[in-house]
Amino acid sequence: MREIAFIKQNREKWLEFELAIFGKAKKNPDELANLYIQMMNDLSYAQTYYPKSKTVVYLNHLASQIYQKIYKTKRTDQNRLTDFFKIEVPLLVYEYRRYLVYAFALFFVTVSIGVLSARYDRDFVRLILGDEYVNMTLENIKKGNPMAVYGSGSNWGSFIGITVNNLFVGARCYFYGIFAGIGTFNVFLQNCIMLGSFQYFFYEQGVFWKSVRGIWIHGSMEIFAIVIETTAGFILGASILFPKTFSRLNSFKIGFKNSFKIFLSTFPFTISAGFLEGFITRYSIDMPNWLSSFIILLTLAIISFYYLIYPFIVHKKITSKPIHL
Repeated sequence: MREIAFIKQNREKWLEFELAIFGKAKKNPDELANLYIQMMNDLSYAQTYYPKSKTVVYLNHLASQIYQKIYKTKRTDQNRLTDFFKIEVPLLVYEYRRYLVYAFALFFVTVSIGVLSARYDRDFVRLILGDEYVNMTLENIKKGNPMAVYGSGSNWGSFIGITVNNLFVGARCYFYGIFAGIGTFNVFLQNCIMLGSFQYFFYEQGVFWKSVRGIWIHGSMEIFAIVIETTAGFILGASILFPKTFSRLNSFKIGFKNSFKIFLSTFPFTISAGFLEGFITRYSIDMPNWLSSFIILLTLAIISFYYLIYPFIVHKKITSKPIHL
């Protein structure tokens, strides 16, 4: 069957799916489950015969939305918060995975810009970080503890202050996406260039490894979470710029709802990063290399698995068998 004929044949059914998703047509859990099975059949057919078509993207989106609606309406003894992190967020990350790729590509490019700018402009680091911070860090380096700044203040005071600040930065990365994604891009650009120049500064001073052992104990989760929050901001912006087959308003509603869930999912990681920075990073200079390396690799592995690997596992699991209510 030609693709245009396939679309005409199923168009009315797909419109019914859209009405069910937006709540304009009331469906009980059994009806939703039946819709989901039909949608998966259509999606499988399209993936087989039109693998590179926009029809596949459209059907995959509808199937994901129906699946999430089923999990919201079906009766379960499981904790809703557990379902949120175990099922909803991974499916959304899978659905919008290309935006995650965009965010990571932008991350590496802009961090590289920061590194190159610091390398070829001796005043760039001071311009970005400020004279006071640079001078203080140089004094700390002379004293043999380049990470001494993380030891200032109390553990709890540092944890709370750092966490609130990081949550605010993440919120800006996300909510500024409402300006067609340009606001998100601007906030992310500033932070990544700062990170690149900051890290090169320590390299230039000959204390690169000491800085890595300190910064990335908390930075693995903190920076990764910012990338995810930027991804959510891009999704929000794209929902306004590219409504696809939906009206712009409905596209924005879907984009906001889905991207906000992804944004919320970063909170545990941001809070964990704040805890590590407030309670653990200050002792990095006295840690054995194996311990600081273990913490860095462990935290990076946890957040990487959740956002880069687990979504594919969940998606494969739900598409390999029907849903039983």
